[in-house]
Amino acid sequence: MARTKAVQQTDLVLISWSRNPLVSGSARRITASRVIGSSRPCTSHLTAGTLLSAALACLLDHDIGFKIVFSKKTSSISGYLLLQRKR
Repeated sequence: MARTKAVQQTDLVLISWSRNPLVSGSARRITASRVIGSSRPCTSHLTAGTLLSAALACLLDHDIGFKIVFSKKTSSISGYLLLQRKR
């Protein structure tokens, strides 16, 4: 009987962010996020209101394995990112 290999699972994280339009140079904050698969160990960084920079620092850590596959600025104060990790 032939053996079949399991397909490698892909984890996806979609993050929507915005800046405070009343404060020049304000930090980008997460407005919403969606995860397909797992975002461990960075799940706690993906809640609305947290700093995008903290979430990206965790997700882009070399041991975690996420990479930004798409980034789009939707206005001067908002945008979104899609990150992918192959396990």
